[in-house]
Amino acid sequence: MASEKATVSGLDSETQATRRRNVPSTSPNGGLVNRIEIDDKKTQVKKQEQTFLQFLDEWEFIIAPLIFTALAFFTRLYKIGLSPIVTWDEAHFGKFGSHYLKREFYFDVHPPLGKMLVGLSGYLAGYNGSFEFKSGEKYPEELNYTFMRAFNSFFGAICIPLAYYTARELNFKRPAVWFVTLMVLCENSYTTISRFILLDSMLLCFTFTTVLCWARFHRLQKQSFSIEWWSWLFLTGLSIGCVCSVKWVGLFCTALVGIYTIEDLWNKFGDTKMPVIDLASHLAARVIGLIIIPVIVYMLSFALHFAILENSGPGDAQMSSLFQANLRGTEVGKDSPIEIAYGSRATIKNMGYGGGLLHSHVQTYPEGSTQQQITCYHHKDANNEWWFYPNRAQPEYDAEAPPKFVADGDVLRLIHSQTGRNLHSHEVAAPVTKADREVSCYGNTTVGDEKDHWTMEIVKDVSSNDRTKVRTLTTAFRLKHTALGCYLRAGNVNLPQWGFKQIEVTCDKSNNPKDVYTHWNVEAHWNDKLPAADAGAYKSPFLQDFIHLNVAMMTSNNALVPDPDKQDDLASQFWQWPILNVGLRMCGWDDSIVKYFLLGNPLVYWGSTASLGMIALLVVWYAIRWQRGYDELKQSDIDQIHYAALYPVLGWFLHYLPFVAMARVTYVHHYYPALYFAILGFGFCADWMLRNQIKSLQYAIYGVLYAVTIGLYIYFMPICWGMVGPNRDYNYMKWFESWRVTD
Repeated sequence: MASEKATVSGLDSETQATRRRNVPSTSPNGGLVNRIEIDDKKTQVKKQEQTFLQFLDEWEFIIAPLIFTALAFFTRLYKIGLSPIVTWDEAHFGKFGSHYLKREFYFDVHPPLGKMLVGLSGYLAGYNGSFEFKSGEKYPEELNYTFMRAFNSFFGAICIPLAYYTARELNFKRPAVWFVTLMVLCENSYTTISRFILLDSMLLCFTFTTVLCWARFHRLQKQSFSIEWWSWLFLTGLSIGCVCSVKWVGLFCTALVGIYTIEDLWNKFGDTKMPVIDLASHLAARVIGLIIIPVIVYMLSFALHFAILENSGPGDAQMSSLFQANLRGTEVGKDSPIEIAYGSRATIKNMGYGGGLLHSHVQTYPEGSTQQQITCYHHKDANNEWWFYPNRAQPEYDAEAPPKFVADGDVLRLIHSQTGRNLHSHEVAAPVTKADREVSCYGNTTVGDEKDHWTMEIVKDVSSNDRTKVRTLTTAFRLKHTALGCYLRAGNVNLPQWGFKQIEVTCDKSNNPKDVYTHWNVEAHWNDKLPAADAGAYKSPFLQDFIHLNVAMMTSNNALVPDPDKQDDLASQFWQWPILNVGLRMCGWDDSIVKYFLLGNPLVYWGSTASLGMIALLVVWYAIRWQRGYDELKQSDIDQIHYAALYPVLGWFLHYLPFVAMARVTYVHHYYPALYFAILGFGFCADWMLRNQIKSLQYAIYGVLYAVTIGLYIYFMPICWGMVGPNRDYNYMKWFESWRVTD
């Protein structure tokens, strides 16, 4: 008995308490059994919870981006069709999409890939291309604009998982990866710009893919020439080709990858243990993957552009005469006689890349000779037409006499059809290119002098070896001023506003037969005495058309400079963007319509801008400590700063500084690619400062960052989803006078 008592008294207090709580049990040991069963159940629950948490942790790289992507599609698609009017630049890019559906050739300053995708969205929506997309106009019922907007929003939505995986490849810890993803998801300007028929969502998407592919390719350095390495190299090249084919801003992303590649190859060149054949292989691989593939993608987009737009359209005059002659429905070369004669009326096209039609109008030069202006103009009108006339030493043109053909070496006059004045030059400096002489229109058929005379010099003819005659479309010729010895030239220099931004025409004193800007051809030709010819008998080479169009795009882009005589309420300055000083109204501001305002999330903007300075201070701090003999940074830490901090900062500078230097008019959306690199910099700063801190501090700070990012996003959500009703209802969002949200 004593032994039994000792045994009973040896039970721990918990077991005794269990026995006391289970008094109804008929068994003396029933309470202990019940307690064991309860503990087993708790243990099983804990194990299940741990298993579930392990599952979430193991598959977080799929689960998290799926959740973020679902939220992205919701925020980008919700109420996307609320406003039924053509909003902001939908007037441009919707119209360009229409041209693809009607297969009409048009001209724009941007490459064609994004606009072809807009056209594809219209095709999938069942749109026939008949709507004109006039700004502020209501969409017709037969046009499914909601689908077209949703198609564009897809590119904006997939930026979110791309940002997630990029942050992972930059070796950020999970909380920082989520923070970067959340900033892209909750950036109000990214949401708004993705909800309309614009190119910006596509530009951002391919910028994101380029950065992701570059980051992944970098992580595979130790697996050179593996299948995965080759795959990501080619994907990087493909992304570069796509981003450049949407907008030329993509060239800045290309520059980032190019600088990385130069550094990488330089490091390999310095590795004396690497065989020369391996170094050559690395160089060849990058030439193929990062130069040849992007160029092929870029040129392919133009090949499709030319193939689809087979009909004559509003952009014909930007292209060469031969190209236009092969468009369906064109007037170029249609029923035109093949050989030019005196008494012929014609339009004369400059053959330089981006060249226009020789043009004049009644307006005069504001200085210099103050005579009638001569320009090159890309649009077709009657002011582009000229008569071929004999020089003043020859008998006057006789309309009843048999036709006399213009030949190589002839001295002739060109008379402007609308004003009757002669093409003229003299010893007066050109208005912009001061080294050249001014070209003007002067006198008439009876009044003038020898400075109205030009000598015909045939350069080549693509249809014949006979260079004695000038032929429509196929003959390239130069016009030499007989008295001064200079050559008629149009070098893609734009005149000021008094010249309507048209191309300056000068008389160039240098004699360079290879200068294509001194080459001209007859585009359209009218002469009742001569028989018509087949204008489409000769094809224009693709490469020539490709270069011609790209130069024309560059010239027109450079001409988009602010007009001092006009106030552009939507334009902004580069310094305003990083500090979120200004937004942009995307439509009218009447109380009766749905209003959208391009404005960013304050935390994302201000935090990302501040991070650029923080990274600079961080680098300076560690450089000073290194100089003083401290070596607390391991090689992996140095690499992390190098590739996850300095390269995003470099990407920001490459995308931002060009807009500081360029003279063209700028808007807030020009900052959006640069903003992404600043966001990556913000993510690095958060990751670097918190990765080694205690968990509780990390949770607290990241919790605040997450909450503020989401809270501000929701706070400004009406500017993304559409502000309905009176403007005064949204006064709470006007934090600064420069934010013109309400007034």
